[in-house]
Amino acid sequence: MQSTGKIFWASFLTLIAAGMGFAIRSDVLAEWGADFGFTQTDLGKITGGGLTGMAFTIIGFSLFADRIGYKPILIGAFLLHVASAALTLAATPVYEAYGQDATFYCLYIGMFMFSLANGMCEAAINPLVATLYPKQKTHYLNILHAGWPGGLILGGLLAYCFVGPNCVVFRMPWEAPMLFFLVPTAWYGFIVIKEKFPISEARAAGVKFGEMLAEFAAPVLLFLLVLHAMVGYVELGTDSWIANLMGGYIKNGVLLLVYTAGLMFVLRFFAGPIVERINPLGLLFCSAVLGCIGLFWMGTMLGNATVWMILIPATVYGVGKTFLWPTMLGVVGERFPKGGALAMGAMGGIGMLSAGVLGGPGIGYTQDFNTSQRLEELSPSAYKQVASPEENQFLFFPPVHGLDNAKVAELTPKSPVYEEVKQAETYGKKQALKITAAVPACMAIGYLILLIYFRAIGGYKLVEIGPGGEERETSHEPNAAETIYEDSRADQA
Repeated sequence: MQSTGKIFWASFLTLIAAGMGFAIRSDVLAEWGADFGFTQTDLGKITGGGLTGMAFTIIGFSLFADRIGYKPILIGAFLLHVASAALTLAATPVYEAYGQDATFYCLYIGMFMFSLANGMCEAAINPLVATLYPKQKTHYLNILHAGWPGGLILGGLLAYCFVGPNCVVFRMPWEAPMLFFLVPTAWYGFIVIKEKFPISEARAAGVKFGEMLAEFAAPVLLFLLVLHAMVGYVELGTDSWIANLMGGYIKNGVLLLVYTAGLMFVLRFFAGPIVERINPLGLLFCSAVLGCIGLFWMGTMLGNATVWMILIPATVYGVGKTFLWPTMLGVVGERFPKGGALAMGAMGGIGMLSAGVLGGPGIGYTQDFNTSQRLEELSPSAYKQVASPEENQFLFFPPVHGLDNAKVAELTPKSPVYEEVKQAETYGKKQALKITAAVPACMAIGYLILLIYFRAIGGYKLVEIGPGGEERETSHEPNAAETIYEDSRADQA
């Protein structure tokens, strides 16, 4: 006999663990740069490794999640989470024995393994929750994905207390805080091993793999995949950098991540019923507009405003990004139910792939390019003093020698080049935020196109699968009796 509540809690804990590791890593980046001499592009690649692997496992395991079941996937994720922690801990001894390049790959592979584990979790928990609550998918997917900002809050507060020179309790070696995510990991691992899991919704309905695959011929689904790639870039890519971008302007930049995560947690947890009763595409359009305004506004104010003034655009950005990820999953679940785990996995996978391959490295490169260009204009001698000997490149953009963070960390306010370097760094971070704001602007245009399309065909409606596999559009919402019935049925399954 399965316990719906315990299985949902285990699913929630997987996102708590992922969010904690993500938040603490974002605050540890500066220490890695200072300890190991990495550039911003190097750090962006490591951050990208913490997201890229997730894409492959989400898509890969979604292909056969219906066949092998959710439990084996989550057990594998638990083992990978533990292994990633062990490899990350090895970074300092590897640096002492083998130098910077070996350390880079040690951290990159450790973060890559962490993202593989997160991807396995994502491949299982989205269709799992849809199976547990088939009449309230969007509602419970929003509650489920409140676990991510919940983990960001816990990880951010722990980093605030124990990471870096500005910590408020006492400074721990970065290795210790990086292990905090193992607490929720052990908790979800225990539940997964103990509990009995249901079969997938698609398998119970008799949907064949070919029918799932056929859903990808729909132009609207392909368009949603493109939009979700942008969601991954702007949400996870920016969040990977936010503590680093705000460092030096807010006493502890990770607090801004905690604040925006707090907004996401509250709104996702309590706004599920609202999301189900309004047009989700309209909500996505408004969210993208707010995200664009918030990011550009933060870029304009960075370095020129007080902490309280920065909170205003940060609030706009935080509200804007809140519903993007779970609502996109909800749209796919509502419009393409035959896609099952495969369609949801493709969405999550493309979002993570974009965040890891484009978001993390792209924002890092943007900082390096603009910072280096500005410092070379201000003081060629200062640039020569702190420039990295290694050349970095992103996609087809021109190569650049970013600043060596180990050299920058050695500068004091009395250093002749200190002011020029700090001024150039501020410019680079401001430009990174402004340029990133173009992504949600493009998303808003895409959602507007979808709004116009659905209005032309009679409005946005849910698609349900009938007993014989036929599809029908409906505006049906479950009443209280149906909800109680579905919950009791899941508990007895």
